[in-house]
Amino acid sequence: MDTKFNETLKEVCLGDTAAAVATITGVKGSTPRKPGAKMLVLPDGQVFGTIGGGCGEADVRREALNALSLLTPMKYNVNMTNDIAEEEGMVCGGIMDVFIDIIKPGPNDSKKILAGYLTSLEADKQPVLVTVINSSGNPDLLGKKSFFSVGTDQNGDLGNKELNSLAGEWAEQVRSEGKTRILRTTGNTGKPEFELLLEPAPAPVELLILGGGHIAKPLAAMAAILGYQAIVVDDRPAFANTARFPGASQIICQDFGHALQDIPIGSGTFIVIVTRGHRHDKICLQKVISQPFGYLGMIGSRRRVKALMEELREEGIHADSLEMVHSPIGLDIAAETPEEIAVSILAELIKVHRGGKAQSLKIY
Repeated sequence: MDTKFNETLKEVCLGDTAAAVATITGVKGSTPRKPGAKMLVLPDGQVFGTIGGGCGEADVRREALNALSLLTPMKYNVNMTNDIAEEEGMVCGGIMDVFIDIIKPGPNDSKKILAGYLTSLEADKQPVLVTVINSSGNPDLLGKKSFFSVGTDQNGDLGNKELNSLAGEWAEQVRSEGKTRILRTTGNTGKPEFELLLEPAPAPVELLILGGGHIAKPLAAMAAILGYQAIVVDDRPAFANTARFPGASQIICQDFGHALQDIPIGSGTFIVIVTRGHRHDKICLQKVISQPFGYLGMIGSRRRVKALMEELREEGIHADSLEMVHSPIGLDIAAETPEEIAVSILAELIKVHRGGKAQSLKIY
């Protein structure tokens, strides 16, 4: 979920208006978005977030407005394999299952739970949101919600003791996997009786930009548009300041070695080394190469980068670790200007973040 989506959803939860939340719950074939993607639809037709765009999203928006007029949640199937979709230019060729949830007007339990979930999300407590998306065993439970934050018990009630128990059993696994899941229960006939949608908190991408020069500036600005949390490090006050990086979540004016001692680095940290020289590149690589980063890329000519890698290998850093460095950095789009290079770097980050592979340096 993007920032504007969350902000608007929170306004809805704290206000008196109604809204519809469309969530992709399952996909088959090639689709523009995956399970967990969301779109918020307001009564006046405004949309926040996206489930892929095109005529499929337009269909879901129409159905969401219909569901809003009835204040009744529903399931909807988006088929992008038929001739009409192809005529509209949508040729993904897949099928998306969508659950359209209704947030009813006025104060209610659903709004309280969603508001609590969003607060937990803001506090980085990694909440897992649980929603009943099928309730043939009891239609009144459709749309019931609860959430589980790290270190806390269940918040909210799904209206069924068995469902509450199952949700609690699965919440931790969903959180650790980081993937949206559907949990089904069956009745005496063997057919699905209840379906629970369990959604982990979206994993934030932290972009650590080492160097505040001419590429770092557009890189941080574009990263903010993507919703990445950019941290910029440079040892020069003229380059490490809020006037130069207004969209950065943190700016550190300190030498690279000392700064990297205090910055926590994990699997959600994408590191881009764009310092002003060989000596600073080396310090940065020495500090981060053994960390559990999600991505590590460094700018520089092939000759310069390879020479640095050979230097570090001679100092005892294993070649396998060095080959995890993405260099040349960015996708090859023949970029020349700082802005174009920033686009190529972010394109590679997106590719890696979404499960793709990018170019890594090979030492010969």
